[in-house]
Formats: sequence, C-alpha cells, structure tokens
Amino acid sequence: ENIFISSPPVNRLGIVSHSSLKRAAEALCAELGFEHLDPNALVREIPLAQRQLVEIAKAFSHDLRLLILDEGTSALSVQDVRRVFEVIRRMRDQGRSVIFISHRMSEVEEIADMLTIFRDGQDVGSFPMGTVSHEEMVQLMIGRKLEQVFPPKPSASQPRPPLLEVDDLSWEPTLHQISLRVGKGEIVGLGGLDGQGQGELLFALFGVLRGVHGRVRIDGQDAKIMSPSNATSKTNRMALIPEDRKTEGLILPMSVADNSILAVIDRLLNHFGLVDTRKERGTVQQIIEQMQVKVGSPRAPARSLSGGNQQKVVIGKWLLTDAQIYLLHDPTRGIDVGTKQEIYQLIRRLADNGAGVLFFSTELSELVGMCDRVLVLYEGRVFHELTGSDIREENIVSAALGLTSPDPEPQA
Repeated sequence: ENIFISSPPVNRLGIVSHSSLKRAAEALCAELGFEHLDPNALVREIPLAQRQLVEIAKAFSHDLRLLILDEGTSALSVQDVRRVFEVIRRMRDQGRSVIFISHRMSEVEEIADMLTIFRDGQDVGSFPMGTVSHEEMVQLMIGRKLEQVFPPKPSASQPRPPLLEVDDLSWEPTLHQISLRVGKGEIVGLGGLDGQGQGELLFALFGVLRGVHGRVRIDGQDAKIMSPSNATSKTNRMALIPEDRKTEGLILPMSVADNSILAVIDRLLNHFGLVDTRKERGTVQQIIEQMQVKVGSPRAPARSLSGGNQQKVVIGKWLLTDAQIYLLHDPTRGIDVGTKQEIYQLIRRLADNGAGVLFFSTELSELVGMCDRVLVLYEGRVFHELTGSDIREENIVSAALGLTSPDPEPQA
C-alpha cells in the first residue's frame, strides 16, 4: 500500500485490488533485490532499514528519469546499501540520473561520478570524483582543516571501576546470555553487522522490552529496570539516544523548547503543577548554547531543524538529566562532518567526567576512533572482544562475519 500509494492497481469497478497490489509489490521488490521485504507487513512494525527500502521501492514504482536520494542509505545495512547501489548503477547505465546526498564519504566515493559540496547553503565546489583527496573534501565541507577527526583516547593503564555490569542477559529469540562491563569513564563499542541484536540490547537495558532475563548492576548495586522511568531514575541515571531521532527521539510538531525539557519537565514545575516559564527559558537556552543548536527561535517546531541540529536537541535533553550511563544507537547517523566532530568531542568529555558509554555505530571508523573496547555481536551473542591496538576495521569485520574465535567472557 505504501509502495503504490499514489497509483494503486484497481479493478474494473475502481476498487483497489489487493491481490494485484501484492503481486506488483513482489515483482518490484524482486527486480530491485529487496526480496526480503514482506508485502503484507505493516510498515510501523518493520525496522527502520526496511522502511527506508520501502520508500526507495515507492520511488521506483514510477517510470523514473531522475532519482534524488537524500540520506537514502543512512539507516541501511551494508548488504542493503550494496543492493541500492546496484539499482543506481543500472539507472546510470540506462541513461537516467541520480542525485545522491550523503554524509557517508566512503559511499559517495564509491558510487558518484561527480561530486558537489555544499556548505551553509552554498555550492563551494564541483569535481569529477577522484580528483580531490578525502582531506580536501572534508575541509571544503566544514570550512577548516581536519586536524583530527576523533579526540585522543586516554591511557588504558589505569583500571576503571565497573559502572554497568550485565550478566547472562537474554531476550529470546534475539539476545542470548549477553555479559558485559562498562567502566567509569569508558566508551565500550558494540560492533557487528546491523541486526545482530545491538539495538535490542540497548532497548533491553533501558527497560523498553518485556520478558528480559538476566542480572544488571549499576555502580555495584542490583538494578531492576522494568521501564524507561526506572532507567532514568535518580538511582540508575541512564540515558538512551535512539536510532531514529524523528520517531523515537523527538516529537517533531512540538517546539524545540518543548522537546528540550521533556526529560526534566518534573524539575520545572511550580507549586501549581505548571511549567515555570522562567526556569523553562533558562533551561532551553542552556541547551541551545551548550549544544550550539542553530535555530531561529526556541518556539520553532523541531521538524524545521536540520538533521544535525535535531540530533543536538535529542542529546542535549539527556545532558540535562546528569545521566551516568549513556546508551548510544548510531548517534551520528545522517549528520554532517562538522557536527559529527562536535558529538565525538562531547561523548569523550562525558567519559572523561566519569560517565560510562555503550556505543553502537554502523560506521566502523567510529568504533575504531572512539572506543576503548569493542564487543562484536553475532547472532545475538557477544562473539568477540577487541582492545587496544586490536581495534581495527578488519578485525571488527572478521568477527562480525563469525570468522574469529569467540571470546565468551569479555573482561573489564
């Protein structure tokens, strides 16, 4: 229904034919290489990556001459990106055109014939792909030299006292006996192919899922986290930066100000139970300044912000809670290089101030550049742990494919 929403097949009476609809969807998905999409599934119940593929399939339900993909691969797995790239190449070979907008430089370099860079709404250069270096591209994008993408990691010589301890956590049929440790001041990465249980693990720790089994300790004390309100309590002090800021992190029609105070609204109430507007203004301004959110007015709807500024609001509202454990699900997905650097610096500052960070990213370079340890998940289990100089992209990929000998008990 979504794929053919603008031109559904109808019978002689003008009524939508659901059998024809299903056959047409199956044929189109097979042509695009999206056979794993179930035409009968409800869109609200499928993962974000599959929703993205539905949107791409919808575009191809028409006779396209020009396809514009705006961050069209930001939520996709490596395999799905390959499928989309095959479709793009077929379009090009047929004489049709594609505008591919992305902040993933490796994908741009792989698929594009010509590169145009925009900064602050202006075209700052167009080149045949391969004629400018990666460093030159980044410099044009952010308007300054890229001295160092990731902040320096602290010395690993000092042992870190455990902050978050998880033993034998299971949520069948997706998560199986997961044990891990996150120390105070430590950033622990979650690696592996997308869909191996990383997102479910973060949701389980934050109390979103029902039927989770296992033991969780926070700062040495047993924690019963049955709901997000348990997770964010003064005892546990957890924060979750979700995968999809538009549906899970923000309420887009509401203002930037309203979104900024959602996690701490109880602190801003007066004795009548209403929000104290003076406290609200000060709190919102604190987030806008601290996160350098570019917004004309705090009363502007959150949907009016760019992706990077939306993500700053999502992160900023949790900074107000003074959390001690941050669960990050692809926090830089679909945002520009300059904003990514700001978020990297922020994450490292949080760790330097004693917070524990559990960090899942679909970009291998982020796991390598940001994490003190990386736990690679495979089929819902912690399959391998990487530390120190072993945290390299080739090692993460090898473990993600199940090619490395498993390390059943990662050590803190």
